[in-house]
Amino acid sequence: MKLPAPRVRPVPRPSRMLKRGERLLEPNVYVADLGGRPAVIKDYSRYRWTPLAPFARILVRREARVLRLLRGWRHAPALLGTIGGLALGMELVPGEPLDADTLQAAGTQLFQQLRGAVASLHAAGITHNDLHASNILVCGTTPVLIDYASALRTPRWLRSLPLVRQLRRSDLANVFKMQQRLTGEGPTATQAAALAEPTWVRAIRDGWRRLYRVIKR
Repeated sequence: MKLPAPRVRPVPRPSRMLKRGERLLEPNVYVADLGGRPAVIKDYSRYRWTPLAPFARILVRREARVLRLLRGWRHAPALLGTIGGLALGMELVPGEPLDADTLQAAGTQLFQQLRGAVASLHAAGITHNDLHASNILVCGTTPVLIDYASALRTPRWLRSLPLVRQLRRSDLANVFKMQQRLTGEGPTATQAAALAEPTWVRAIRDGWRRLYRVIKR
C-alpha cells in the first residue's frame, strides 16, 4: 500500500518583498502574515526539489537555533517558527537600516549600545560574521541585529581558538568601520591595537587576493 506524502505547511504569500534571492542559496526575504501577525519570512522553498534542498534546510535550522538562544534579547528579532523546513519566520522589527538619518534620530550613543550588544553576543559564544549597516535596524534608539545566517556558536572550550578570536575581532572591527564612516570617529589607539589583525590573518588574505587575481586572468 502506498502511504500518502506528508503534508507540508504552506509558506505564506508575500505582502511586501524585501529582498529577492539571486545568488546561490540566497533566500527570498519578504513580509507576510504569519499566524495573524506581520512577520519577516526567509524563504528557501525554490530549492525544495533540487540537490541543494538539504543545504537550505541546514541554513534554516542553524539560524533558527541561534534565534532560539537569543530569545528575549532586545537586540535580535524573535523567532516565530520554521515552515516546512525551508522557510523561517521572524518578528517584523519596526526599524530602519542604520544610516546617517537613523543615527541622527537615535543619537551617537547608538554605537556604544551596538558595541555592548556585540560584546553580549560574543559572551554567549556567538559571532555574527556579517555585520554591516543593512543588517542593523534602528528601532527608536535601540540597535537590532538581524540576519544570523552566517552566525556561528562555539562551545566554551573552543572559544579561545585563534580562528574564533578572529571572528570576534572582525565583528567589532566592522562596528568601528560603520562608526567611522557615519560619525568620523574611529577607534582609540588601545581599541585599534586590540582590533589589529594578526600576521597569519593578513597572510591568508593576501594569499587569497593573489590567487583571485590569477583566477580572473
